[in-house]
Amino acid sequence: MGTMLFKDEVRMLRQVPLFAGMEAARLKLLAFTSDRVSYQAGEILFHQGDIGDAAYVILAGQAEILADSGKGPVKVAEVGENSIVGEIAILCEATRTATVKAATPIEALRIRKEQFLKLLTDFPDVTIQVMRVLAERLSQTTMALTAERSSRTDAG
Repeated sequence: MGTMLFKDEVRMLRQVPLFAGMEAARLKLLAFTSDRVSYQAGEILFHQGDIGDAAYVILAGQAEILADSGKGPVKVAEVGENSIVGEIAILCEATRTATVKAATPIEALRIRKEQFLKLLTDFPDVTIQVMRVLAERLSQTTMALTAERSSRTDAG
């Protein structure tokens, strides 16, 4: 865990819209049961097609979400601090739907699958927030891939 104090971590989690409504005791537990991870710019948090074993809450930094297209990865979105990534594979019991790459150095909290699912069971509000993120992401991805496709196919 390093020198990061729980107090600070709880304060950081409080900034995340997803967890804003949770009481301090639960946030402490979340901080305690998840792992603090750091990535350098350019490092991959996970690859499309990997098994989804954890969700990541980005506490600091920016990440790019890349989807494989016929001709290589397409950047479908960029996410910043207080965002969550990696939740789709957990919820859908599927492999990773995209690759997430650090655009800048990143500090994140890695929440293991069991913890994440327990969180959703215990907090309906969190579940609703996650669903909103999912829906938004789905439409972003669809738009990006559609744009990518239409820019590649010439009329005729």
